[in-house]
Amino acid sequence: MNRTQIAFAALIVLGLTAPLAGIYPTFLMKCWCFALFACAFNLLLGYTGLLSFGHAAFLGAAGYITGHALKVWGLPPELGILAGTAFAGALGYLFGSLAIRRAGIYFAMITLALAQMLYFVWLQLRFTGGEDGLQGVPRGQLFGFIELSDNNNLYYVVFAIFLFGFFVVYRTIHSPFGQVLKSIRENEARAISLGYDVDRYKLLAFVISAALSGLAGATKTVVFQLASLTDAHWHMSGEVVLMTLLGGMGTIFGPVVGAFVIVTLQNELADKVGSWVQVIMGLIFIICVLAFRRGIVGELMALFKPRQ
Repeated sequence: MNRTQIAFAALIVLGLTAPLAGIYPTFLMKCWCFALFACAFNLLLGYTGLLSFGHAAFLGAAGYITGHALKVWGLPPELGILAGTAFAGALGYLFGSLAIRRAGIYFAMITLALAQMLYFVWLQLRFTGGEDGLQGVPRGQLFGFIELSDNNNLYYVVFAIFLFGFFVVYRTIHSPFGQVLKSIRENEARAISLGYDVDRYKLLAFVISAALSGLAGATKTVVFQLASLTDAHWHMSGEVVLMTLLGGMGTIFGPVVGAFVIVTLQNELADKVGSWVQVIMGLIFIICVLAFRRGIVGELMALFKPRQ
């Protein structure tokens, strides 16, 4: 087995046995949701070279649609999650069609502006509950027989959803399509000269990333039975950037590690330092950028890379 296969096996074993070690299942589910969100974002930033400052729009939008579908329409959880994911993918197509017309900081600012516009839409719409959020979302029964009110059952469903999204990202970046994305990241002008429709590849990558971010948001709504403005705010877009950079941008396992580190720090420090947790997150970001730009996983890969 190579190192990637060993890491995959370790990830699966960790996911399956973590609740048995006495770790709070709700905390773990939150980690897996954000890990999926970070992996989706990394597909866009780490492998396509597109920095989006508005990815929270897809996380929050899918959460609201899933919450409404489960609470008001009475759909089963699998269809509610699917509805939220599909809406996020469609929203990604709309945002991406506008944003990819520009590059660099202009691309980032367009995604941020669109996300903030959507944030204020959610704030004004009645069905979202405004600042109170959409509360009391029922979990229901998955496929009619898996009772999701049981946290243990729900945990393994969330972990399975994460593995599905993680596999989609892995297969995408290790496909011919993924190789074109990497070429666009490294030298877009050369990719154009080779005859690739760069805008089409960028748009498809954006849509896949948005849909997977929506899958994370929809799952998170089922876990916490709540869809709130927090998930749609630009602060959340900043957090996923931090998770990706801290874990290792452009690495397959980096965003997972980054998400677990950030969520753990927030969980442990929130009661101890209060609002100062944001200052600590900012310091971590600065240290990460200055001291180890390749992130935790990137630095470990460089450290254990076989020397020739």
